[in-house]
Amino acid sequence: MFAFYYGILADLSPPVALAALAAAPIAKENPDRIGWEAMRVALAGYVIPFIFVYSPALMLQAGDPMAIKLGFYAAVALATFKALVAIGLFGIVTIGFLFTRLTWLEAAAALVAALCLLGDFAFSDTIGFALAAAVLLWQWRQRSRNAVAAA
Repeated sequence: MFAFYYGILADLSPPVALAALAAAPIAKENPDRIGWEAMRVALAGYVIPFIFVYSPALMLQAGDPMAIKLGFYAAVALATFKALVAIGLFGIVTIGFLFTRLTWLEAAAALVAALCLLGDFAFSDTIGFALAAAVLLWQWRQRSRNAVAAA
């Protein structure tokens, strides 16, 4: 599945970028520029196969280390939740915006949180979820401050 997934992403990423080649005449733009922008926006998709490797429960396969502790269905739910949060964090980092524009420190914290959620290592989930919550709350607080300052 790892190799198959990256084979599918070849349509999106240069130098193949068949989707960009098809979109370029419609947009009247350079196919390379479209391909690189599409790859930037789809950055989260490039890490999903690594989640497959570290959390087989995400693909409903036995052998996930968390299935021993939590049970199979709870491990599937946890792997799905971790993957969704990690994908969201990678998207936030790539775009550079959540509730307000991210500073480099917020982006770095979100990237570390997303990377921690990829695997199943000692304390990686705890660190990942804690950093994700900190970035989310900090951004929410910044949004509230900006709203008060604008009023």
